[in-house]
Amino acid sequence: MKAHKSIKVFAELRDLELFDKNDELCGIADDVEFDGEAGRPLRVSAILVGPGAYGRRLPGPICWLIEKLAGQGVVRVPWDAVEHVTSRIRLNRTAEELDLNRVERRLQRLLPKGLAV
Repeated sequence: MKAHKSIKVFAELRDLELFDKNDELCGIADDVEFDGEAGRPLRVSAILVGPGAYGRRLPGPICWLIEKLAGQGVVRVPWDAVEHVTSRIRLNRTAEELDLNRVERRLQRLLPKGLAV
């Protein structure tokens, strides 16, 4: 499916893995942002990625723990960065260009050398 086609947003976007243009896994679509006006169709404007985007979907104690470990950061991936959507979301930019993998990079600095996140 191309990025400009109609889709069922929550059934076809949320919780899908994101892969950058180098085919690197760089996150999961945690929430979706819309643009629109009253009486007009809504359009997806961005995919939201990160603990601040999925925290509200979790029970209180788990949300608290995630916040302490990973923070409340949210990365806004503009919809024009989406190349296509299938069983995963393929982006037309690198993870670095979109500032994805922020939490993973932070955790990597805390782990002993040689261990991967």
